[in-house]
Amino acid sequence: MAEVFINYRTDDGEQTAVALAQGLTTRFGDGRVFRASSSIPPGSLFDDKLLAGVRTSSVLIAVIGKHWAESPRLHHRDDWVRREILEAFRCALPVVPVLVGRGTERLKASALPSALSKLARCHSIRFDSQNAEYDLLRIGDYLAEEVPALEEAERSLKAEQSLEPGSVDNSMKDVSGHNVVQARDVTGGIGGTVIRDSQGPVNSGSGNQHHHAPQLTGDGSSYVAGDQHGGGNRNAFGILPRHRDDER
Repeated sequence: MAEVFINYRTDDGEQTAVALAQGLTTRFGDGRVFRASSSIPPGSLFDDKLLAGVRTSSVLIAVIGKHWAESPRLHHRDDWVRREILEAFRCALPVVPVLVGRGTERLKASALPSALSKLARCHSIRFDSQNAEYDLLRIGDYLAEEVPALEEAERSLKAEQSLEPGSVDNSMKDVSGHNVVQARDVTGGIGGTVIRDSQGPVNSGSGNQHHHAPQLTGDGSSYVAGDQHGGGNRNAFGILPRHRDDER
């Protein structure tokens, strides 16, 4: 069900109405905003759909362009801009005038038909295309506060988007005394060998392991392993005597 009904004059605020509908739909989800030209299916009785759209909404946004109050159509009982606003008043819906651009002045009761004079007392908010992102945020924040269903819709939409393919939703709490890994797209082994405080060579993978021991240090140290045949092991220290062959 649409929670926000956008009321606008086709030749005085239509672009702003489109921007509002698109921005609010992005924030709150499809079907939450009613805009006549996009929300009424072809072949439908538009008058029934318009009035039903107002009655089932939670708030009406009246897009007020620079020359909105000057339109003679506001004085005609069959003018749909007028009828929608009056229907919102009759249903006790909040009506929010959105002033288009910096040059649009706040409404004055004296410039409006008596039936619409109440609109001049409704607190307005401004939408400037040069400040569209910030103004959309302000309008959306107001609507989320005013209409609980919109706040809930925004929460649900964010939850759905966080669970789309390729996204990650992680949460951890009350963790103590344990190692915890929170990650996405983990490759390789997490549960491999962990070696701490090693004092010597360590091979934790596959293949041969070679341990060269014992290790001897200092002058004259020697180590013999295996069989020795017909030979000896001699150590000498200091200056060695010169061999005669060295004199040539």
